Amino acid sequence: MNKLASIKENINDERINKLNFWLRSMSDFEDADIEQVSGDASFRRYFRVRKDSLSFIAMDSPPEKENCGSFLKVANFLDHMSVNVPRIIESNIEEGFLLLSDLGSQDYLDVLIQSPESAKNLYEDAIKSLHKIQHHGKTFQTELPPYDEKLLKEELSIFYEWLCSRHIGLKFGDDDMKKWLQCCDELISNALKQPKVFVHRDFHSRNLMKTKKNNPGIVDFQDAVEGPITYDIVSLLRDCYISWPETKVQEWCEDYYFSLDHSIKKIMNFKKFIYYFDLMGVHRHLKAAGIFFRLHYRDGKSGYIKDVPRTINYIYKVTLKYPELSFLRVLIKERCMPALRKV
Repeated sequence: MNKLASIKENINDERINKLNFWLRSMSDFEDADIEQVSGDASFRRYFRVRKDSLSFIAMDSPPEKENCGSFLKVANFLDHMSVNVPRIIESNIEEGFLLLSDLGSQDYLDVLIQSPESAKNLYEDAIKSLHKIQHHGKTFQTELPPYDEKLLKEELSIFYEWLCSRHIGLKFGDDDMKKWLQCCDELISNALKQPKVFVHRDFHSRNLMKTKKNNPGIVDFQDAVEGPITYDIVSLLRDCYISWPETKVQEWCEDYYFSLDHSIKKIMNFKKFIYYFDLMGVHRHLKAAGIFFRLHYRDGKSGYIKDVPRTINYIYKVTLKYPELSFLRVLIKERCMPALRKV
């Protein structure tokens, strides 16, 4: 999160004015300094609130577009697992405002870019936290929405609609559509047959904060679901925002797998885990590439376009390993990659 500017009363931004009014209605924050620190790929915005030597984060989550209640619910679950998430200081669900504890301004991505040598310790900590979530999350995961066939299909359709159709201008004929749907079925089947766990759903370097205690701080968890065991680990290790040599990814995969509960390893050997991991990554990266172009064309947020080549390259490398993804391999190499060079 980066400091941008102090916010004042703004006749052009009703949300900021409401947030200001809400914060200053609390006696402890009447004269607090408020500055915007970030927005994200959703409609949420975040502000740092300083009072004397203390610092907090205010979240603006428009109720007609974002589910504040889900954030509170999942935050409570994660807090019970002893992982590091923001504490809820105050809430106004009706207006869509939350006041949270401040986990700091260093996300993993910034730290890793500045100090790549820190990766070993940072990823060890992240994998430990992920194990906590998946182990202790057994108590809570059935209270989350299911990562079911309907949702998996919807996510894959984002790639076709926004990258293939909107960006490239590509319309599949009957034969190609059949092959595309067969690839989708393969990816969906792979996701549904995996052991089910508590899934953060965006467990990557921009949502992990480097903290002095109980590292990492974990944010942006409100879309958590009950779903495939490999989803969060592939989100972390094949991150859309930073990449690592495949040998390093393999080492981290081994660290993750061999620390799993024995009951999981009994039904999923390492070879099967890697297969699940690879195909789950293809699903996630197809969705992400589509979302990045949707943000660009629909929402006017073009900052994620630079991350599409990395994301697409992950897909291509995996398709080289599996004949059942041959249609996708040709699509990525012959249609998607050339189109990305023109962005």
